[in-house]
This record gives sequence, C-alpha cells and structure tokens, in this order.
Amino acid sequence: MKYFTSNAPFCLESGATLPSVTIAYHTFGTLNKDKSNVVWICHALTSNSNVIDWWPGIVGSNCPIDPETYFIVCANILGSCYGSTGALTINPATSSTYFSNFPMVTIRDMVQAHILLRQHLQIQNIFLLVGGSMGGYQALEWSVMENNFIQNLFLLSTSAAESAWGIAIHTAQRLAIEADATWKDADEKAGSRGLKAARAIGLLSYRNYEIMIEKQSDTDVEKIDNFKASSYINYQGDKLVSRFHAYTYWLLTKAMDSHHLARGRNKSLELVLQSIFQKTLIVAITSDLLCPPNEQIFIAGHLPNSTLVEIPSSYGHDGFLIEAEKISHHFNQWMRGEI
Repeated sequence: MKYFTSNAPFCLESGATLPSVTIAYHTFGTLNKDKSNVVWICHALTSNSNVIDWWPGIVGSNCPIDPETYFIVCANILGSCYGSTGALTINPATSSTYFSNFPMVTIRDMVQAHILLRQHLQIQNIFLLVGGSMGGYQALEWSVMENNFIQNLFLLSTSAAESAWGIAIHTAQRLAIEADATWKDADEKAGSRGLKAARAIGLLSYRNYEIMIEKQSDTDVEKIDNFKASSYINYQGDKLVSRFHAYTYWLLTKAMDSHHLARGRNKSLELVLQSIFQKTLIVAITSDLLCPPNEQIFIAGHLPNSTLVEIPSSYGHDGFLIEAEKISHHFNQWMRGEI
C-alpha cells in the first residue's frame, strides 16, 4: 500500500473543510512510456484499494485486467477505514481522532480526492475507468467531472442516482447502528453491535430469495432453532465487524445517498448522461435487488456509446463480484469490438 498526502485544505460539498487529506492506494503493473495503459478501478462500500485481493478472476495475472498489460490504480475512498482520511484518523487541527466529528462526504468529494491522486501520479489519460456498485457511482461522477481524461468506461451493478429503495435500506442500516448504546462513544469499537445488525440488513439486499434457499436451507426438518441461515447472517456480521467500523459504515452509506449525477448541474439526469461520450460497457445482474437491471437499462438508454449486457445469476447484487467467468467473457468480447 502507498500513501499520498495533500496538505492543502480540502473543501467538501457540505461546506466543511478538512485541513489535509491522505489517500491510501495500490498500483499494479508498469506505466508505459506514453502513459496510455492506465486502468483505474473505483471500489465499493466495504472494499479497499487492494483490488487484486477482492476481485479475483477480473483483476490479476491472466485475467482480463492484467498487470502485465495495464498500469492498474485503485485508491481507498475518502471516508473509509483502510488508510485514507476518515472518521478513525487523527484530525491535525485537534490532534485527536475524528470519530463522530468527521464531516459528511459525498461521492463527488471522493472523486475530488481521486483527482488529487491522479495529478500526483501525473496521469493525464485513463484508458479504462472501472466501477461496480458504489464504485460505479464514482466512475460516473468522474466521467462528468473530468470528461476529457477518460477514454472508456466499465460499469457494473450501478446507477446514475441513488434510488429511494437504496436510501431506505441505508437508513434502516444507520438506525441499527444508532440504536447501539455505544454509538458515538470515542472508541474504535463504538457501534459494533449496531454494525453487525446493519450488515445483516445489507446482506439481504446483496443476495436474494433464490440464493438463500439454495445455500442456507436446513435439511433437518426437526430443527426448531440454530438454523443454518441464522448462523450465516451472524457469521457475516461478525466478519465485517472484525474488519470495518460503524463510524465508517454510517458515513459511507450517507455518501451513497448523496449520489445524483444531475444535482447542481442545471440539467436533467438524462442530459447529464448524454454528455458522457466514452465507449462504455454496462453489466447488469438479473437477480440484483439493490441496483436492479432497470437502473443499468436507464443508463444504457442515455449514454450515447454504450453496450449493455445482462448476466443471468442467482447471486444478486454480489454477482458483480462473484460471476467473474461470465463477466470476463463479455468484457473480453467488448474489448475486441465483438459486442
């Protein structure tokens, strides 16, 4: 992991200012002489900058996005807990941890931080900008904010504006965190039980009825407690609590709620999308409940140079992470100009 720190004041959309920002990031591969082989990947809610670790089959040796061919950059988003400035870092103005005093950030604030890193790395051309889910929010915003720096787009399971459905899910998750008696304590473990409950809510939107029935049904019809599905939900909640933080989760779900490409641009959402001229591959997962295919169909219907692929899968929203073989097939076809 590498770090870039900008000591200039960083102005947020909320009106607050961070005295400085640090961005944690990974790079893989080698930048070629004319700097034309950059692939920048924007990560989703609880991921980090080590994209080879969390996206196997898509990024890595002998994968569609191969460091032998491309210079791959992935930056930890502003507000996260994996090295970039966020609620668990020290406020240089007070010499104490931000905790609940960290200001609200938006998707655009995250992209502004990406732009600072792009400038630091002296990258003037992004051959391919990639993002799934919340990463797609960043990629779309970036395509509007720095249209001329980006050649191609690869978007998965994402939307042009956060839906009322998504906002409702995030609100329910934050209510779970806020109901934890330790919420807002000046402690890294504050809100942990609430975070576990929030993860359980989120997991139901990432998966769906079909995959839960297939994978988590009990064969013992005599059971009256300790069901497999219940154990699975508890396991996933504990797993997230061990690596993430309630302050961060609360903050980043707020950031997702802020996502709307048309906000402040004096144009309709349709017209903003029509201004994104890059060649674009859009992947929809048929069983996605969180960002259902109609969200990607809407984007494809207004991007002037887009290709939409719907992938059959029972894995729901998480299909964009799991269905690597199917996604790779369509991506390779698209790169070769066959679709």
